[in-house]
Amino acid sequence: MNSISLDLLVFMKSKDFQNLVLSKYQSGDGLTKLFRDFNGLIGLRTIERWCKNIRDTGSINLSSPPGCHRIIRTKGVIQKVKNRLEHRKPVSSRKAARELGISRTSARRILKNDLGLRAYKIQREPLLTNEHKEKRMRFANWIRTNFRKENTMKILFSDEMFDIDGIYNSQNDRIWAVNRLAADTNGGIRQKRKFPQKVMVWLAVCSKGVSPLVIFKDGTVDHDRYIKEVLPVALKFGHDAFGADWAFQQDGAKSHIHAKLQEWCEKHFPCFIDKDHWPPSSPDLNPLDYCIWDELAHQVNWDAVTSKTTLINEVKRAVRKVSLDVVFESCSSWTTRLYRLPEVKGNYLR
Repeated sequence: MNSISLDLLVFMKSKDFQNLVLSKYQSGDGLTKLFRDFNGLIGLRTIERWCKNIRDTGSINLSSPPGCHRIIRTKGVIQKVKNRLEHRKPVSSRKAARELGISRTSARRILKNDLGLRAYKIQREPLLTNEHKEKRMRFANWIRTNFRKENTMKILFSDEMFDIDGIYNSQNDRIWAVNRLAADTNGGIRQKRKFPQKVMVWLAVCSKGVSPLVIFKDGTVDHDRYIKEVLPVALKFGHDAFGADWAFQQDGAKSHIHAKLQEWCEKHFPCFIDKDHWPPSSPDLNPLDYCIWDELAHQVNWDAVTSKTTLINEVKRAVRKVSLDVVFESCSSWTTRLYRLPEVKGNYLR
């Protein structure tokens, strides 16, 4: 048998191929000729393996599949995945698969189908003491007592953005759990005490829109620089938006609580939420933190950011694209968030 018809080959079964290879090899055909005769329907490595079996055993013995032993979703493997989550909770399906020596598909099926879990991103929030929680609830009561809803829509919220030169990538940082509450209980929240970087940009928002952006290209921002470069921008924007009837908000950063700066704010702003009222460690009460910074970050073309200069240009472009509807909604929902504080006993709002 010197050649094989292609029409015949396509109707042959695997066992037929093996018998034919056995016959031709025992008749003296070499590996290359066998490969050519089968017109590529059998790979050269497969032919080599079959011929080795013939030399070793006199037949093509394929009672067990080649390669590594195939692992399926057995009770033992499922228990290994479960034990892995109990000992070290944050893990991606890819990492779990690699550590346990199974495919990622098998890992995901075990996590979802066998264990009934879903992946949740790890959330980060400030560390709140009991004193912080008490101050947060007192602030909510103070706002309820002294501000009508229409007055809260005339608050100019301000904030500085830290670590703008990148966004934390938590795509592969997951907690597998049956729901969000279970994810939070099992390590789905990472608390932080403060931002790790210097101030780079300042922004303010209100129900009427977004203020001009103030960028600090270098150096630190103390109270003198803040008074000189930031507060006049806030004052002009607030007056342009609301006239003489509005309030200014800032958090309790070190430069903000300086006596000289507090005095400036009391003197120039129509109304000012001072350091004695705004609660510490409360970015969840500022629309910029719980909404606008994220909106701005999504408008940045991060692929175009290759240097500090391109980053600044992208941030300037992105701030002009922030949706005014999103800004209005975030300011409008502020009192709703605030009034939830007594319900959650002053804990962080998510």
